[in-house]
Amino acid sequence: MRNLFQAARVLIADLASTILFLALYLLTNNLLLSVALGMVLGVAQIGWQLLNRKPVEALQWMSVLLVIGSGGATMLTNDPRFIMLKPTVIYAVVGLVMLKRGWMNRYLPPRAAIVTDVATTFGYAWAGLMFVSAALNISLALTIDAKSWAAIMSAWGIGSKVALFLVQYAVMTAVGRRRAAAAIAS
Repeated sequence: MRNLFQAARVLIADLASTILFLALYLLTNNLLLSVALGMVLGVAQIGWQLLNRKPVEALQWMSVLLVIGSGGATMLTNDPRFIMLKPTVIYAVVGLVMLKRGWMNRYLPPRAAIVTDVATTFGYAWAGLMFVSAALNISLALTIDAKSWAAIMSAWGIGSKVALFLVQYAVMTAVGRRRAAAAIAS
């Protein structure tokens, strides 16, 4: 169970600026405040890692650069359609990055080395989820109002990721236990 919480902590940290933006936007309906605070959190997370001399992964750099770039453009245009379409680009780019074999290994505890092949398969499943999310986002952004879009995409974004995370954890744990038992038996 400790490994589940450790992996969840890393995933939540990677999504923190997006979660903060969506929560603030739903609560306050203030686009500029929500974007600004999401940008501040993204930059602060990278700054904290650099100050503590911890490595910053490519996916984290890409995420903060997208937050700064798209957040800045949103603040300049003050156009809710831009913020609604922005996640489509982010999901697509993240999906492309997630197509890199082995990207998920940094999320695995050391004892999960026995299931890196399964993690690779789930890495591709995560990429697929990003592409589906991009398609859903563009469809909704072009057909519904900003408040409904924010509610639906918040629920989808968090719910779909939590669901895939839990399925992955259960499958990898089961496969890992089976393989460990087989190694002991032989």
